[in-house]
Amino acid sequence: MAAAGKPGLLQGKFFFKKLPNGDLDKTKVVCTLCKAELVYCRSSSSLKYHLNAKHPLAEVEGAGASTDVAPGKSRVRQTTMFECNRGKPVSTALSAKLTNLLAHWIALNCRPISVVEDEGLELLLQAATGDPSYKLPARRTILRRINDQHTAEKAAKEEKLAGATCVALTGDHWSSVNNENYLGVTVHLIDASWELHSFALGVMKTEERHLAEACARQFLDVANQWAIADKITTIGTDSAPNMIAAGRILPFEHLPCIAHLVQRAIVMSLRDGGFDGVLAKCRKVVGHFKHSPANSDELNAQQASLEQAQESLVQDVPTRWNSTLAMIKRLRRNRDAVHATLSQQSHRLTLPTNAEYEKLAKLEELLEPCRYITELLGGEKYVSCSVVLPALCHLQQAMKISDEDPAYIVRFKAAFTKDLNQRREKTNLEWLKVATALDPRFKDLKCLPRAEREPVWAKLSELVRGEESALQLPKTENPEPPKKKTALLLMASESESEEETPVDNAVERYKVEPSASLDQCPLKWWSEHTAVHGKMAHIARKNLGTPATTVPCERLFSLAGHIVQKRRSSLSPENVNKLVCLSDWWKEER
Repeated sequence: MAAAGKPGLLQGKFFFKKLPNGDLDKTKVVCTLCKAELVYCRSSSSLKYHLNAKHPLAEVEGAGASTDVAPGKSRVRQTTMFECNRGKPVSTALSAKLTNLLAHWIALNCRPISVVEDEGLELLLQAATGDPSYKLPARRTILRRINDQHTAEKAAKEEKLAGATCVALTGDHWSSVNNENYLGVTVHLIDASWELHSFALGVMKTEERHLAEACARQFLDVANQWAIADKITTIGTDSAPNMIAAGRILPFEHLPCIAHLVQRAIVMSLRDGGFDGVLAKCRKVVGHFKHSPANSDELNAQQASLEQAQESLVQDVPTRWNSTLAMIKRLRRNRDAVHATLSQQSHRLTLPTNAEYEKLAKLEELLEPCRYITELLGGEKYVSCSVVLPALCHLQQAMKISDEDPAYIVRFKAAFTKDLNQRREKTNLEWLKVATALDPRFKDLKCLPRAEREPVWAKLSELVRGEESALQLPKTENPEPPKKKTALLLMASESESEEETPVDNAVERYKVEPSASLDQCPLKWWSEHTAVHGKMAHIARKNLGTPATTVPCERLFSLAGHIVQKRRSSLSPENVNKLVCLSDWWKEER
């Protein structure tokens, strides 16, 4: 407690309030630091609390001479970790490590390089390191570290490609927020230990129109940059006319994206099945809530009152896979909340009737197998090419017309089956059939008609014979052109020499092997049986390493979308390529 005659309380940090007549009000004090008026009850505890909360540094400086501390003694206070390290500069090794980690974080999580200019990040690292003098590295330093990391990672990828005997590519074009065109290319391979690898080769900016010749040249440029032009077996693209024409120009097998085929069949069947009217109503209802935050908030309130999960509605887009199914499922699940919200608003929307909701329920049952197949074929961490024909067979079974189907379901199923069969014939069926036969899970070929099974084994025998002939041919400085080599292999396959017997035995020996279970990895099976079926191992690597869709490129463009934003629209194409590739490579290794 401070005496009245003293000049102030707590080393002069508080003074009694002076009344208009000049007297002192001993019940109130004024803080000299912030002029705040506080109640004084003959105890300085509340005043110390004010100093600790509002002026901690001032309280620390005057703590040793507080009026409550006996003369000659000082208050003992535990030193904080920050104060302990204050004044100790960050070592050179730690500073270099922080710079490398910053560069790694920026590339991995697609952060803007300008983040190193944020004052908040600098304060955070100063507190974490205990060095208030720590300064963030400059943008040029981060760019140099990213370039060094890209060089090191690219060398590791080049080494992996150099050890591969065959690779497959997927490619697609994409436009940035600046309306700049980019070509993304990914590579897929099975290494010597029968592990599947998928990673990006690059995202290159393109200046010319996407004509077939230009697309083919761009793919070849990427292949030559990575020195894999002689190892490429297939290239997967969407079914755009320019891509199909480019596939005919390129000296590789072309595989159109199966997920695109399924989606196009769905779009065409919805029109023929008579679902346009009810889907148009659904889109207007969804748009009513998607385009108005106030309407969306009212929907969330209704969902909460009905004890439902608060979730937004989904708008379908014809080019977005499974978006129609997502819209139907979300709208049907929130039907009561949607109708309750709209009943309290003045609107001119025409809501689906009970009969139309029944149609949507049946349509959901039809689209669910399509979603399953699309997601199944869209993986890049497991074999997918050999699953295409069994998956399409499953879809055809799901679309079989029954006597209980209403007329609109019959029309949808008939249109879907017809359209999918037409598109199936335009795929590379020969490649898909051989891939299916080389998958020990599906080598019984039950997904094919009986008449088509024996030609697949004949084709496989021809391929094995071709591999043996290629190994036996002497290496010359001027090898035969590809067309002559193909003709030579065809003549060898039609001959009746004694060399055909071991080949036929190899295929027959593989055919009589027990089929693998559906949950067994085909690559693991091949790793355990390579010694027995060594003649077919190279062909298995070629066919099983091919992806069934262009989903890897779609994911690559989603990643690029996080990097090429309006905030970073001035990034050079070279830096875009490095950042996208680094992020993809590091995520592929995790």
